[in-house]
This record gives sequence, C-alpha cells and structure tokens, in this order.
Amino acid sequence: MLVSLVVLLAVTVFLIPLSRRAGFGSILGYLVGGALIGPAGLRLITGVTEIRAISELGVVMLLFLIGLELRPQRLGVMRRAVFGLGGAQLVFTGLGLAVLAHLGGMSWDSAAVLGVGGAMSSTAIVLPLLAERELLATAAGRDIFAVLLFQDLAFIPLIALIPLLNGDTTLSANLPWTDFAKACGAIVAILLGGRFLLPRAFSAIGGARTPEVFTALALLTVVGTAALANAAGLSMSLGAFLAGLLLSDSEYRHELQADIEPFEGLLLGFFFMSVGMSANLGLALAEPLVIAGGVAALVFGKLILGVLIGLASRQSPARAIRFGLALPQGSEFSFVLFGAAVARGVMPQDAADRATLVIALSMVATPILFAMSEKFVIPRLAREAKPQYDKIESEGSPVIICGFGRIGQIVGRILRMQGIKFTALESDASQIETVRKFGTKVYYGNPNRPDVLRAAGAETAKVLVVALEDMEESLRVTSVAHRTFPKLKIMAPVRNRRHAHLMMNLGIDGIVRETYHS
Repeated sequence: MLVSLVVLLAVTVFLIPLSRRAGFGSILGYLVGGALIGPAGLRLITGVTEIRAISELGVVMLLFLIGLELRPQRLGVMRRAVFGLGGAQLVFTGLGLAVLAHLGGMSWDSAAVLGVGGAMSSTAIVLPLLAERELLATAAGRDIFAVLLFQDLAFIPLIALIPLLNGDTTLSANLPWTDFAKACGAIVAILLGGRFLLPRAFSAIGGARTPEVFTALALLTVVGTAALANAAGLSMSLGAFLAGLLLSDSEYRHELQADIEPFEGLLLGFFFMSVGMSANLGLALAEPLVIAGGVAALVFGKLILGVLIGLASRQSPARAIRFGLALPQGSEFSFVLFGAAVARGVMPQDAADRATLVIALSMVATPILFAMSEKFVIPRLAREAKPQYDKIESEGSPVIICGFGRIGQIVGRILRMQGIKFTALESDASQIETVRKFGTKVYYGNPNRPDVLRAAGAETAKVLVVALEDMEESLRVTSVAHRTFPKLKIMAPVRNRRHAHLMMNLGIDGIVRETYHS
C-alpha cells in the first residue's frame, strides 16, 4: 500500500502540472495517469478496487463542500431548475440513448438500462471542471449543478426499478419497500442530526480551541453521514451533501471548508486515477470500432440533446453549448447501475463490460472537448452576441446615472424612494440583464460619448451621477460631460485622494469620497 501511495503522489506531482499547462485541466491528467500506471499500463498498481473504495471519499467531500456553499433558501429557489431541467435532461437523454442502443441490436431491457446509465453524468468530473474555470457561480454552472443534483436524487429509485425489467412485473414483489423505508429513515436522521446535534458538537469542540479535534469532527461529519446514507442504500454523496447544506448557515462554515478542502482535492484526484486504471484497454484493442462508435454515440448524442434542451429552456447559444459540453460523459453511478442490471439478469456481462469502457472513455474525452470549447467556441459566441437594447427614452428625467453597479444602484434606489425619475446608462451587458430581472430599466450605452449622453437627456437634466467603477473611465466621462453640457451638475464618487484631485482639476465640486464618512 505504501508503494501504491508513492506512485499516486508521484503522478499527481509530475503529470498534473503538465496537463494544466497544456490547457486541458487537471482531470484529464489524472485519468491518463491512472491508465498509465494501472493494470492495462505499466502495472505499477493493480489493487484498483481498494484505491477506489478510499478515493470515493473525495467525491463525498466534494458534495459536502458544495452543500456548505449553498443555502437551503437558495436550494428552494433552484427547485424549478432541479426538477424541470434535471428531469428533462434525464428523461429525453435516456430515451434517445435507449433507442440508439436498441437500433444497435440490444434488447429493450438492456437498452433501457444503458440509456438511463448513459444519461447520467459524473459529478466528480463536471464540478471540478467548472470550478477550475470559476464557472460554478455562473448561470450555466447553476443549471449544470441542478441537473447533477437531480441525477443524485433519481439514482436510488432507478436502482430500485431495475428488477421490473427481468420479466416479473409485480411491483410489490420487486420494489424493495424495506430498503425504501431505510432510505427515508436515513434522510430523516441526517436532517435531524444536522439540525440539532452537529451545531452543538461543533460549538463545544470549537470552544475547546483544539484544532486537531475540530478537524477530526469535520471528517467524522462527512464520513459518518456518508456511511449512514450508504448503509441505507443511498448515495454516499447525497448524505454528505445534506450534511453540508444543514451546516451552511453555521458560524463554523468557513473553518469547516478550510479543513476539508485539502483532503477533498487529493482524494478526488486519486478517484480519477482509479477510473483511468479500471478502463479495460484490452477490450478497446479487441473491438476498436465498436468502442469508438459507442463513445461517439454517447458523447455527441448527449451533447446534441443537451444543447437542444438548453435552447428549449431559453438559454443563450453560448450557455446552451457550455451546458451540453459539461454533461456528455457517463457517471460513476453508471457503473453501479450496470452491475445491478447484470446481477438481476437484465443485461449480459459482455454488454456491461463494453458499456463500462465507453463510460470511462467518455470521462476522458469530456475535459478535452470542454477545454477546446472554452478556448475557441465560447469566446467567439460571446464576442458575436452583441446586445440589442431599446432606444434611450429619457422622458425628461432630471437625473442621469452613468454606471449602474454597486454605487449606481444605491443612488437609483434612493431616487426611486423619493419619487425622482432617473435614466441609467450601463456598458456591461451582463449587468444590464441582471438588473432588468428585478424590474429596473437600464439602457445599454457608452456614457463617454456625447451623443449617448444627449440621447439620455443631458441637455435638460439637472444632475449627472458618474458612478463608474473604473477611475480612468469616470474621468473621461466627467470631462466629456463637463465640456459638452456645462450647465449640468456633476456628482461623482471618488476612490482616493488622487482621484479627488483629478476631479477638482476638471472643475468638479460635487465630489463624494467613498471612504470619507466611514
């Protein structure tokens, strides 16, 4: 075991930086490294099962940290995306893949399992892929996470329904009602424990000022909830996610995150290497066309369906492509689903072996496709998507606000409370879309152009508020406005003393220093 640990750490230290420097991210490096040192490669490590059993804790910790980042209120807001978008992705993708598998010669029972297993996507692959590029907080990242969360929730019912495919259609005889009751009991236990016991335990340990015991309690929380969920037949990740969600409002949230993250990153890397080790490359060499065709059908089939579902849910083209390209791989849950189908006699072993290899290779292909898209496709779409907004109608507003960011929005709220009309200009298209969702009318335009200011009513307005984030840009707008509309009163927040002096040099006396009153 010690030699295996040395090999895993050596691959992490030497191969992962090369993969990231090449622009493919760390996940591809882990997968390729695992294939290189595994049974089908140099055979430096052969105990793949033991390593995967330990490294799966990385996936569990990842879901715990995601739960910490969320709030129960935010999860309630996401319910439409979770059940609407997630349900549509699983149903339509599973149906499409099942039809393709049946046309390829599989029975409907096996095709149904293959379709559902292929429709699921890897949480362990996708979330780090998005986190590396800081996309988790974007609209596309939230949609993708909603789909993955729905798949986690749907996994247990799907496993329970597999016995119905072996010819016996008696629901009461096949559906494991006792297992269902155990699963419900485990969820209730996690919810109650996380709500009442864990905060008190962390308060007691935190008050004792023993960092190593606090770290031990943090790990015990993650591993304990995962073990409880696993004992009840649930996904370990789901149990850890619920625990993290319940602790997301705790005052110890940031310390928990700092304690868990180092373990999560390393174990998650080992998990990806175990996936690379488990790939049956001998089967790929024996049936290259069959395996290549299966990977192409899975990846591009899911990609096309994902983009169509994204567009149908009114996503922009760039967001829909990012949504589709994040989810074309199979899932670690797919392996479990195929194993259960083989055990029940629903799927033959050779078909499960091919499906498992196709899933593993799709995991390898995803980081490459996603990296190429982020480098070549998404920037071009973002550049071509020029916003088209309404013609500016000032309606005789006495105030013009240039820049509707952190300060401009506060000024706008105060004016609205006083019943004073204003015209807001903003050059950031994403900011405009965000603000408009809350019912505020903001116009797209570059305020350092005299014609834009004139269209906004600068000739008749009384006050111009220059609330731009960039200091140089605020100076340019102030200079243009002061020169072109000399009767216009200009108010400008300034960041520091130098900014204030430059404004004074322009003849502006309506200066407000951002930090003066504090």
